[in-house]
Amino acid sequence: MNENGEMTDNGEPLPVDDEQEPSAGDSPVKKTASVIRETVVVVISALVLSVLVRTFIFQAFYVPSESMENTLMINDRIVVSKVSTKLTGVHRGDVIVFHDPSEWLGQSYADPYNSRAGHFLQFIGIIPSNSGRDLVKRVIGVGGDRIACCDDQGRIIRNGKGIDEPYIKAGSTTDQVEFGVLVPEGSVFVMGDNRGNSEDSRFHLNLSNGMVPLKDVVGRVSFRVWPFDRIGGIER
Repeated sequence: MNENGEMTDNGEPLPVDDEQEPSAGDSPVKKTASVIRETVVVVISALVLSVLVRTFIFQAFYVPSESMENTLMINDRIVVSKVSTKLTGVHRGDVIVFHDPSEWLGQSYADPYNSRAGHFLQFIGIIPSNSGRDLVKRVIGVGGDRIACCDDQGRIIRNGKGIDEPYIKAGSTTDQVEFGVLVPEGSVFVMGDNRGNSEDSRFHLNLSNGMVPLKDVVGRVSFRVWPFDRIGGIER
């Protein structure tokens, strides 16, 4: 019987092992290498996951202009849902981010992250994107809608009826441009909530009647994540 009370088959006590020598695998160098390997795997996995999320599900942007006030203010940080537009489509009232469809922007907005490091961090989704060729507006008409300006109350006419738009910035009017268009299938007609200061579809009627092809829509603005005192969802 050994000090643990164990016996051999023939009744003789089992030998008690002396303290074992540390194996090579337990050496400080091997342990450090193992920690480094695990850390690299975790970091790479996180980066890959971030890129996948940014590419297919959500993407962060910042607002560069006042065209969507007071719904969105300059330098607001917003999160755009890509998957929602893929699954359910684009609807009237959605606030969307889209790529410049046909040279709406005479020149790009200044990008505060215009550096190699900044572009990399934008690519993996750590900081908000702004290529200088993306815009944010509200969808006023979808395929099949007839949109015109304006009725006797200064409202946009959609399919023959004036529509109420409570999201328009107080004091801003919509009648800067008189027009009448039919939105083709596969496109949307967009305007800013700050109608008096928004270079939207109304001002690009000479370019495909101001239409934004659905293929250029990045996604729907779902949340405002900065500043903290204005965090919240964006209602249609």
